Amino acid sequence: MSIKQRSVRRERTIKGKSLHTGEEVTLTIKPASPNTGFVFRRIDLYGKPEIIPVVGNISDLVRSTTISNGNAKVHTIEHVLSALSGSGIDNAIIELDASEPPIMDGSARPFANLLIEGEPCEQEEERNFFSLSEPVSVTEGNRSMIALPYDGLRITCTSTDERGSHVQHLSIELDPETYLAQLAPARTFTLYEDIEELLKLGKIRGGSLDSAIVIKGDKILSKEPLRFEDEFVRHKILDIIGDITLLGKSLKAHIIAVRPGHSLNSQLTNKLRELMINGEKTEPPKTKIPTKSIVLPEETELDIRRVLDVLPHRFPFVMIDRVVSIEGNELLVGIKNVTINEPFFGGHFPGHPVMPGVLQLEAMAQAAGILLLRRGSAEGKVAFFMSADKVKFRKPVVPGDQLRITAKLEKVRGNKLATASVECQVGEQVVSSANLMFSIIDGRRAG
Repeated sequence: MSIKQRSVRRERTIKGKSLHTGEEVTLTIKPASPNTGFVFRRIDLYGKPEIIPVVGNISDLVRSTTISNGNAKVHTIEHVLSALSGSGIDNAIIELDASEPPIMDGSARPFANLLIEGEPCEQEEERNFFSLSEPVSVTEGNRSMIALPYDGLRITCTSTDERGSHVQHLSIELDPETYLAQLAPARTFTLYEDIEELLKLGKIRGGSLDSAIVIKGDKILSKEPLRFEDEFVRHKILDIIGDITLLGKSLKAHIIAVRPGHSLNSQLTNKLRELMINGEKTEPPKTKIPTKSIVLPEETELDIRRVLDVLPHRFPFVMIDRVVSIEGNELLVGIKNVTINEPFFGGHFPGHPVMPGVLQLEAMAQAAGILLLRRGSAEGKVAFFMSADKVKFRKPVVPGDQLRITAKLEKVRGNKLATASVECQVGEQVVSSANLMFSIIDGRRAG
């Protein structure tokens, strides 16, 4: 039986504070023609750039899903996408006047209600489905997800924290009525111990008990009682629905998830999309030939061609010309030749060219990123620069200088987070330095 695509009949707007940036933001959902899919539009930026929510546009997965198109980004899109997909909407324009939707009460219910007010309506074209024909699975430590062939969409999820407390399990068949009643009201949650680290990363600046549940030991901190006894696992399923929307088609499958999160959801969606595009499951080549995103153990120097193999950056943002020394997995020395031909010198500053400090910081981040990708466990990964601490600029860098960038790996946590200390020298003098933090994610999601 064919199913018609659906959009909304009229636009509707909602306002509130965003979770991570803390900004006040206005979100408007508008009708879209058949086969448009979902499109995020940043009306606060010049040209009103549009960003398509597909897995290849993901640029960050630290505690939320972020997509990018050039310099335009939209953060924390999973609740909006979950409401759209869960409510059976296929086509919509989502306009924002900031980089992140409002968090509202931490659930998808305000967005689902907004769609109801917009009056969902059928369109002429039939809905496009991807029907899974074979099992697809991903694992990450003690977390795992598998998608099985199924005529419909069912999600089975087991949720627990690192201590093994608050274990919850739910299996649910998805349709718009079930989604609205059983999943949309489930609110986001976090562990009390994680709050300080998230604040250090510049996250949850708009968070409060109005928009999240906080778990402190055996206690539940919330402005209102739990909406379901198993609210945590229901929110995990809500997030899965939002993240698999980045497949680009409605999915027919039974997803079984154990301790899922945005990173794992994205890995599964990426594999599903590869299968959908290629028509068959493909395995990564097992070869020792130098490939993108890996530095081989025997390599102690890298020329510019190998630098470009490893780094995802391209002109005019490649800030490493060569790597002259790598000592084990702990120390790397890179070179950046600063010439008058650098594109930034035209405006920084006319008549008095000085290399911007932020680009020295970027050079440090790229050097540390290459060092991180030397580790065997980092094969196929990309190091995303997350934060900088103790940044110092001691002397101007001018055309003709050669930056010698020394990166030292300080700590790696669970192959997901890493810290490094880096300094830049011109001659024998230190001109800048910083302590950097990185998130290490699957390189295929950085496309």
